[in-house]
Amino acid sequence: MADLISDGKTRVAWLATCANINAPTVAELNAGADYTKRITPDGLKLDPTTADVDTSSLASKFDTKTVGRVGFDVEVTFKRGDNPTDDAPYTTLKYGCRVLAVRRGVNYDTAWTAAQKAEVYPITCGEPANNSPAANEVMKFTSPMRVTDTPATAATVA
Repeated sequence: MADLISDGKTRVAWLATCANINAPTVAELNAGADYTKRITPDGLKLDPTTADVDTSSLASKFDTKTVGRVGFDVEVTFKRGDNPTDDAPYTTLKYGCRVLAVRRGVNYDTAWTAAQKAEVYPITCGEPANNSPAANEVMKFTSPMRVTDTPATAATVA
């Protein structure tokens, strides 16, 4: 049995539009802004949260629960660039709606292809936060994001 290593096997794109988040097209994905190379190695945070719903009653002797609403805590940490092209995430990911598409487990250099699995999140970017400077590190900023509608966490590229 071999483990799947994540190094170099994630691709992230910001789409201006996506007609069907459950089946984003190769054209929509290719038209998106690919800032994967500007994201820090630990900078992609898409953490789901699931609320608890108390199902116990007055007669219960044990607390019982079921799953409730799902939400996502999303933020992406980017490296700043020293030219307009390399600093595009900082200058473009401001307030506004976008669609975040993530592909995992496939080499980054592999083009988007029909039948690949992807995660697609309708998001709004918050105000970019400059990270504190540190010795021996590149300049960074973090973009907080909010999921604005139900995401497609198991979409299939059309």
